[in-house]
Amino acid sequence: MSSKTLMGRKKRPVDTLQKLAIYASAGISVAILLGIIGYVFVKGLGTVNWTFLTTVTSARKQTTGILGNIVNTIYIVVISLLIATPIGVGSAIYLNEYAKPGKMVSLIESTTEILSGIPSIIFGLFGMIFFGETLGLGYSIMTGSLTLSLMVLPLITRNTQEALRTVPDSYRSGAMGMGATRWYMIRTILLPSSMSGIVTGIILALGRIVGESAALLFTAGSGYKLPNFGGALGENLTKLAEKVLESGGTLTIELYLQMQKGKYDTAFGIGCVLIIIVLLLNLVTKVVANRMKPV
Repeated sequence: MSSKTLMGRKKRPVDTLQKLAIYASAGISVAILLGIIGYVFVKGLGTVNWTFLTTVTSARKQTTGILGNIVNTIYIVVISLLIATPIGVGSAIYLNEYAKPGKMVSLIESTTEILSGIPSIIFGLFGMIFFGETLGLGYSIMTGSLTLSLMVLPLITRNTQEALRTVPDSYRSGAMGMGATRWYMIRTILLPSSMSGIVTGIILALGRIVGESAALLFTAGSGYKLPNFGGALGENLTKLAEKVLESGGTLTIELYLQMQKGKYDTAFGIGCVLIIIVLLLNLVTKVVANRMKPV
């Protein structure tokens, strides 16, 4: 075999070094991740038990629990994604498939990128003034959810745009050539084909929502009480709906408060629960995305 061909060329030492550097970088990244997770679990797993997960903190009952904070976190995650995902995906579809390239599209994209770089504390101040005081929502789960929706909206929009751009133009021209309407083509071809990229954006947004604390300190408050159930089903559902307008501290807020009090074991225990919740939410999101992919 000729040495001039790619198959015949010998590996140069620099190629081997570059390959080793790549593997070393990947190994270091994985090691750091495992180290952080391992350290948190070693420090906090002993605190996590059934009582810790199923009760709320009570001085009278001498219990330390985070059930109220878990419920608040789920509330804020679900409401924020329900608001931000349709708007973000819809905006990306419009910018990528309907809007004509020009100054307006460039302005919108630049604005989206700038919005994603604003510190979360600024979003918190805006949410407190606009949603909390101007709209009269006060310190509540809804105020926090609306604020976080603004924070993750650019993330979902940009990831969806990039995912749609990875779909070959031949898919579009083929569908249009067969007589499909633009919306039918987007709904049945583009969205399923780009679902993995869209889900990646949603997962990143989910991680930012779960891990956010600065903005929520100004908007959602630090309440951890659960609704007082016990009535009829309709009454219990009403209490669940009314909780959205009450103060609700998430797990990250409670972790911050426990660290402020010097209760490090409880803080690390909350960290363990946070990591597990994020992993479970990611798995659920991926399962849903796989079911939505075309066969």
